[in-house]
Formats: sequence, C-alpha cells, structure tokens
Amino acid sequence: MRDRPHRERWLPSWRSENQPRHGRTNDAAFRQHQRMVAAVSVAGTGLLGASLSTQPDSTEFYALTFAVAGTWLTGGLVLEPPHLGWDRSDEHAFPRLVSTPILIGTAAFGVFVGAALVARRIPLLNGAISSILSYADRGSGPWVLATTLANAVAEEFFFRGALFAALSGHYPVLASTAVYVLATSATRNPALVLASGVMGSLFAAQRHSSWGIVAPILTHVTWSTLMLRYLPPLFRDSTHALLQSEGCIQPRPG
Repeated sequence: MRDRPHRERWLPSWRSENQPRHGRTNDAAFRQHQRMVAAVSVAGTGLLGASLSTQPDSTEFYALTFAVAGTWLTGGLVLEPPHLGWDRSDEHAFPRLVSTPILIGTAAFGVFVGAALVARRIPLLNGAISSILSYADRGSGPWVLATTLANAVAEEFFFRGALFAALSGHYPVLASTAVYVLATSATRNPALVLASGVMGSLFAAQRHSSWGIVAPILTHVTWSTLMLRYLPPLFRDSTHALLQSEGCIQPRPG
C-alpha cells in the first residue's frame, strides 16, 4: 500500500493494481497487440448486434450466434495464450478452482432470479427480458443451449483473456468490464446491458484474483445454464404475448 500513488490508495487493490503483460516487454509489440484486440472487439460487437436482429429459431440466428462465439474464441486463442489460473504444485488448488466458481455461479443465478421477479413489474425490463427469452421459447432446445454455452466460454477467452491482457496497466478489471458492457450494448437490450455490467464485473474480478480464465468460465457456464433452464417459465406469459404481437405464434385458444 505504501508504494501505491496517493490518488490510488482509496481504491481496492483489484481495481488499481496492474498485472504483467505476459512477456510483452516491447512497447511496440504491446501496442500492436492492443490494436488487434480492438479489431476483434469491433468485429464481434457487430456480429452480436446482427445476431439479435434476426428471427428466433432461424438459420441466420444460429449462424450469427456461432459466428460471434467463433470470433471471440479465435481472438482469445490467437492473441493471448490461455492462462488457466491455478498453481499446479498445490494439489488442493484445482478442486477449489472448480468448486468455488460453480458455487458463485449458482449464487449469482439466485440473485438474478430475485431481480427478475422485480423486473416483471417494470414494463421496460419485462419487455426486454421477454424479448431475449423469445429466442429460447421458440428455439430448438439443444441448439439454444449450444449457442449459449459456446458464447459463454468464448467470451471468457476473449474478454477475460486477450482483452484483459491488452489492458494491463489501465485498470483491467474496470476497463475490460466497460468494453464488455459496450459490446453488449450492440444488442440494444437494456436487460442484457445491465446483466453484462454486473456479471462482467464479477468475471473480471475472478480473472484478476485467480490469474486465469478457468474460474470465470465455470461461473459463466453455471450461471448461463441455470438462467436458460429456469428463467423462461417466469416470463412465459409475457414472452408468448410478445410473440403473438409479432405474429410469430397463433393466439392460444379460449
């Protein structure tokens, strides 16, 4: 704490402490890495926005959502070697690295269920969540699950992998979360943007504390799976009403 600048002493260490550049000591190479990460960010954001402009359960939707995942995953793997985040010399490290993130993902799901019960009473958020869940309601279960999990894993490889490393020296937890929220804003869905801010902060904090992507991947996958399985029934009536208004399904008889 004594060695930190005075203006940073009030900040939590996870916000203000920098992590190494993972071997990129050359400034020119590091800046080139940052430019390439920025290019992938723009490409992935554009595809993400396009994917949620398509019809649920359409070929275009599945193609674009897998393209988004492919962009994030390729960028993450090519631009930054994966840093898993555990001490291989500690035989107890790996079990903790697996169990703790899964518990955190489950707890986060519980918090979001509580928030969803409140959001149902807020027309803007109710409509936004119903709009997203329409893709699960009309889509093929296995395909929707596959695209959801593919994007969950791919996002961690890129946002908490390559992007996090590219932001070394620039408060990577806060900055990577800000970019994550900005990318999600391409969906034009306030519920997704809010969720990206909350969960993006959690994933980035896990990346910082564990020095790797395994923890945020496990939390993200756990949270996404539970949300996809248990959230749609809470909004089924709203989702069906939305689909009926768009002419996607016929009104229920009687």
